[in-house]
Amino acid sequence: MAGRLIALLLLALAPAVVAAGAWIAFVEEDDGGPFALVAAADPARPAHAAPPEPEGEPSAPPETTGLDISLAGVDAFHVHLRRSPSAGLVFDVESGEVLWRRHPLRVRSIASLTKIMTALLAVDEGRPREPVKITQAALDYEGSAIGMLRKGTRVRFETLLNGLLIVSGNDAAIALATHLAGSEAAFVDEMNERSEQLGLRCTRFVSSHGLEPGNRSCVRDLAVLTRLAMRRARIRRIAATEYAELPFPTKGGKLYLSGHNYLQRLDYPGAIGLKTGYTDEAGRCYVGVVRRGGRTLAVILLNSRDPAKHAPKLLNAAFRG
Repeated sequence: MAGRLIALLLLALAPAVVAAGAWIAFVEEDDGGPFALVAAADPARPAHAAPPEPEGEPSAPPETTGLDISLAGVDAFHVHLRRSPSAGLVFDVESGEVLWRRHPLRVRSIASLTKIMTALLAVDEGRPREPVKITQAALDYEGSAIGMLRKGTRVRFETLLNGLLIVSGNDAAIALATHLAGSEAAFVDEMNERSEQLGLRCTRFVSSHGLEPGNRSCVRDLAVLTRLAMRRARIRRIAATEYAELPFPTKGGKLYLSGHNYLQRLDYPGAIGLKTGYTDEAGRCYVGVVRRGGRTLAVILLNSRDPAKHAPKLLNAAFRG
């Protein structure tokens, strides 16, 4: 009789034990801070290969608290920038502490920095190996692109996400937006809804890619999006990738991507992301993230005449401080 009671008790407790195990596994995967998975090199994988694709369901929607960027206080350092950007910010990605600022609430066109929000919604809503059917909408693009998409083909979700962030593919942005929301207009509504949830008062989107001047923000808001993006493992993996080789429905079955992140191209120590942008209206825009000496710092530049000089100069001063 006692044996039967013990067996029944074990059966009753089994679901709780399984649930606890699943929770522990989740905590262990994300433990070690928001940057624990950045640039984990696999010596068995060629340097040009894409990072391994994560498995499973889409991530849960990101938190809307703990992302504050306080503009109180004074700059931690001062530098002279020849032909200064219209707006800029240097900050600690983990704490949100602002180290340097220039017109942090000035609203400007942000070009392809728009794609940071597109990527955030994409990783929340889409699975890495989910097939995305390419429609005519994705082929009606201008500017930067993957450029090899064909109507009616199906491309892996994560391949398009890589194309979105590494080469700033406008066609990839439209393909993901249409796949996830049914139309780009509906997806843009989601972008603006998320912006409101995050309290981004400077920010407004009119497309998923950022070609239009109506995609606008300020460096303070972009800092919030940067902090949030760098907490997402899938975005971190891709942002740290300079060259990628990915599955693609074409002859040879591969797509090769080469990024144009200013700091990565300069071999700047610790560069791990994040996004470039350019239009005639916006000028050169940039979000650069660097992890070094246990600190993760980011620089944001809007309408910079020379991000390849401005970004390293600001980050050098920040890390010295």
